Amino acid sequence: MPSSTSASNAWRKFAFVFLGITGGAIFFIWLFIVVVDPWGMLPLSPPFHRIPISTNARYSFPALAVDKQFDSAIFGTSTSRPLQPQILNPPFDAHFVNLSMNASTPWEQEKIFNLFLKHHPNPKVIIFNTDNIWCFEDPHHSARPIPLWMYEGSPWVGYFKMANQYALQEAANQFAWLIGFKKQRYGSDGYTPLLPASFVYDPNKVNKTFTEWAQEDNSAPNGRIPIQPALPRLQRMINKLPKETVKVIIIPPFSAEFYGKAGGWTDTSWKSCKANIESVIRTAPNSIAIDFAIPNHFTQQRTSFWDPIHYRPFTAKMVMDGIIKAVLDHQELPNNESKILEQNVQ
Repeated sequence: MPSSTSASNAWRKFAFVFLGITGGAIFFIWLFIVVVDPWGMLPLSPPFHRIPISTNARYSFPALAVDKQFDSAIFGTSTSRPLQPQILNPPFDAHFVNLSMNASTPWEQEKIFNLFLKHHPNPKVIIFNTDNIWCFEDPHHSARPIPLWMYEGSPWVGYFKMANQYALQEAANQFAWLIGFKKQRYGSDGYTPLLPASFVYDPNKVNKTFTEWAQEDNSAPNGRIPIQPALPRLQRMINKLPKETVKVIIIPPFSAEFYGKAGGWTDTSWKSCKANIESVIRTAPNSIAIDFAIPNHFTQQRTSFWDPIHYRPFTAKMVMDGIIKAVLDHQELPNNESKILEQNVQ
């Protein structure tokens, strides 16, 4: 019969072999992840031509924010995602990147703004999209996972942060694209259509969405004073920009059905926010604020929108036309399509 010592040695040998194989497999998986570097933010990243690969733009956009090919940027939420760099580039003689992220808070927008500015200290044009998140709240957190190591601190920390299932998944997706097995879904300049080209506009679904949307507050203020806790953050961001940078604040269009009745709380709050945005512009040289949230044949038609706040491509074209006309010609669009709230041409 084999001795207990030999049996113990056999088990010990098995344990070492098992741990060695397991550890080796884990190491090679980690090595695969960091070599592919799905988000292109590691210090020793091989110079592959990567693309934005993740559905959560908080992972994909830091690489675009540090990319030296861009000299201008758009910051905002999904309500500025329809703005196309390729349309804005020629009139401004610029190279825009759209860094707007779904459901991004002002806190997150400041993070990616700071990252962009760190790598582009003298940007040509910066567009800030100030929708309701800027006018009514300022959550100091993210509603979705955000890899803060990509935005601030030492990028070397990323080598430890890559040891997870999500990084492996996205490395596999990036690798599949690199070898030609996957099509590019997200634009390399940050622009991706809100909905795929195959999506069919259904007025009945849109009407249902409008009906189910949170309604405006038409109650009287009754002594309440509107505040915009996020606007000091916007002021801080603008103050960091050089005097020569063109600074554009836009209030994006949303359905006029949700403007609220005159004198009601929603109406009063929006008017207060717009007035405070005007104040921001007065202190910022080479800046302009443009309002697209005004009654006109776009905002008064449900067919201009996918839902009360997300506008369709032809409405986006109007917004881009309005930005170009206001900044370059200091003029508004006809038919009350845009309004210059304030401009400072120092």
